[in-house]
Amino acid sequence: MTPLTAPAPAAVSTDDRLSTLTRIERRVLWLATSMVHHANRVRPNPSGLKVGGHQASSASIATIMTALWFEQLRPEDRVSVKPHASPVLHAINYLLGGLEDHHMTSLRQFGGVQSYPSRTKDPDVVDYSTGSVGIGATAPIWGAIARRYASSLSGESPRGRQYSLVGDAELDEGAVWEALLDPHVHDLGEIVWIVDLNRQSLDRVVPDIAAGKLERMFAAVGWQVITVAFGRRLEELFSREGGEALRSRILDMPNPEYQRLLRCPVDELRRRLPGAGPDAAAIRALLEGIDDADLRAAIRNLGGHDLEALRAAFARIDDTRPTVIIAYTIKGNGLPTEGHPQNHSSLLTRDQYAELAERLGEDPAAPWRRFAADTAEGVLCAQTAERLRRPEVPAAAAHPVPVDFGRTPAGTGTTQAALGRVLLDLTRSAPEVARRVVTASPDVSSSTNLAGWLNKVGVWSTDDRPDWFDDDGETIMHWRERPSGQHIELGIAEVNLVSLLGELGATWSRWGQPLYPIGVLYDPFVERALEPWSYGIYAGGQSILVGTPSGVSLAGEGGAHQSIKTPSIGLEQPGCTSYEPAFVQDVEWTLLAAMAQMGRPGGKSAYLRLSTKPVDQALAAIPSDPAARERRRRQVVAGGFRLRSADAPRVAIAAMGAMIPEACAAADRLEALGCAADVVCVTSPGLLFEALRARDGDGDGESWILEQLLPADRAVPLVTVLDGHPHALAFLAGVRGVPARHLGVSRFGQAGDLEDVYRYHGIDVDSIVRTALDLVD
Repeated sequence: MTPLTAPAPAAVSTDDRLSTLTRIERRVLWLATSMVHHANRVRPNPSGLKVGGHQASSASIATIMTALWFEQLRPEDRVSVKPHASPVLHAINYLLGGLEDHHMTSLRQFGGVQSYPSRTKDPDVVDYSTGSVGIGATAPIWGAIARRYASSLSGESPRGRQYSLVGDAELDEGAVWEALLDPHVHDLGEIVWIVDLNRQSLDRVVPDIAAGKLERMFAAVGWQVITVAFGRRLEELFSREGGEALRSRILDMPNPEYQRLLRCPVDELRRRLPGAGPDAAAIRALLEGIDDADLRAAIRNLGGHDLEALRAAFARIDDTRPTVIIAYTIKGNGLPTEGHPQNHSSLLTRDQYAELAERLGEDPAAPWRRFAADTAEGVLCAQTAERLRRPEVPAAAAHPVPVDFGRTPAGTGTTQAALGRVLLDLTRSAPEVARRVVTASPDVSSSTNLAGWLNKVGVWSTDDRPDWFDDDGETIMHWRERPSGQHIELGIAEVNLVSLLGELGATWSRWGQPLYPIGVLYDPFVERALEPWSYGIYAGGQSILVGTPSGVSLAGEGGAHQSIKTPSIGLEQPGCTSYEPAFVQDVEWTLLAAMAQMGRPGGKSAYLRLSTKPVDQALAAIPSDPAARERRRRQVVAGGFRLRSADAPRVAIAAMGAMIPEACAAADRLEALGCAADVVCVTSPGLLFEALRARDGDGDGESWILEQLLPADRAVPLVTVLDGHPHALAFLAGVRGVPARHLGVSRFGQAGDLEDVYRYHGIDVDSIVRTALDLVD
């Protein structure tokens, strides 16, 4: 990148400073517009497919971002930029020396600057990955909690504001309001949202976006609300005779009507602006004293495009509670397309681009000019770059995760209950690792067996709070809230849960403090949370998601609460290793293995699918010999193991998770019928599929697990069975190219006892036996 040398600060008058900022703002607008223009109008496009970009959305927020970066930000601050303003972010970073010329021509190009801000893929500094509506907006909330949590480990005081730059249409996303309602949020004074109120969405001018309604909604959840409606030109007009009537007229008119005024010739603007109300004459008289150029400038002088108005708004921020700044803006401000209802994705024509260049004093043939170092703008850019320079993030300290606690479970147990026991065992066996574990759940801690863990480590809170039931003898789970607590309880909002996991899972790269975030929710709701969790993984967050209870084994809850597709999700999610353990011991091994791959470059997230079905742990037949035990552990974390090996197998049953008891029972019956059966316990379809691709030369993984799980000399017809969609294990037939049948759940279930529900879906013991016999006869 190009380093900027910052000269010593010199005394600058307020007017000179404002003029300098205005020239920088215009250059930012030009560069952002040019990046999109080059990608679509200049760069060769052999495929002919749309490249796209958002010139109007960028123009809407260019003033706000110029004011924020060049006057307000500190190195400890972090900013989430609305997705469609990525060209503005890159334009600013370019002026600050964070990008080279060739980056400016690579927007949306393979290997180039990304379509939307990306922490992991963009070449310049990006604080938060955005792009999916609502996720980027709320990310700094969870980032603030993660920062505070990480600081409790380092002993440092958390510093810096967490800004969200949000388009007003983005507030339609329900996850935004779910986040604002979370009880933790009102204590986070470092949160500052800036709403780009341009009153437009992708398709239209939104008729009912009213700042007053938004003000009341934010105020109702305890936020400080600062509205920046108008700039200094309009405010000066409002101070004249008839000015208050003009103010009311602009505030009261529908959004589409105001947008239409921006597209009018000046004589039509004079005719339309007064309206037909009782104050029309007073407004008309006021306008007669304003020349055409001033009138056109004034009607565009909204607060979000006025540097002085924005400066005053920033000065009012109260750092004791969250703040929202609602800034009135114009979509496409300063562009020939400004205010048009369909300008969201529209691109300037070459003639319009040339017109913009002439108005801004730029050269279309040389669009990537920086300011000369000896100009006031160049000096301010250098000073800003120096001011925002961040210290290098220290390398995350190594905290080796144990691989095996060395105990063998006995009796009957469930994989869901095993989760809490493993966490408690970790506090005894590796306390330095356990201290970095943080669990989170959306109001399901007790029903997912985390009570013992909560009693041990406490609940995280911004301050100490009394547990009023601590002396109640009937209270089993104690709710002790304190800043050192290691469980974060959210409301019933799964999107919030996984968004928080993403930020907790990024502290190793943001602050040099690795954490092991584990989120627990009912498995049927994984699908509800999947998109933001996937986006968190994309953004570099490494976490563990536990779905429990799962499948139709949750028989009494009925079809709506019986997850079907989640095994496939685990198989297909990038950046994630999925496990569905059958035994308590397998939960320990897979959870520890998942933790060991987190909190570091190249690390991965994990998804564990657990069950409430009691299973006889003797079925696991865990070897007592240390070497054989370690071999089993390695197989479990690699994707599976052979649980039973018949002398001369005629069929193999590959089962997963809760279906292992049925698979073993079916093998016993088949043995009695003279049809010997191997039983294969699958712990991770995803890892086995990666091994299969590696064997075929399509991946860089290892394939040894296939040789131990399904060796060539035991290739026999195969029955697969799982408490989920059958296609998740269907690929196993291709390991040896054997005949196969695949049992699982492919329709909505019903309430009932386990035997009836299994029979209904054809995954009971009878169905397995019948299918195996059909294959071998």
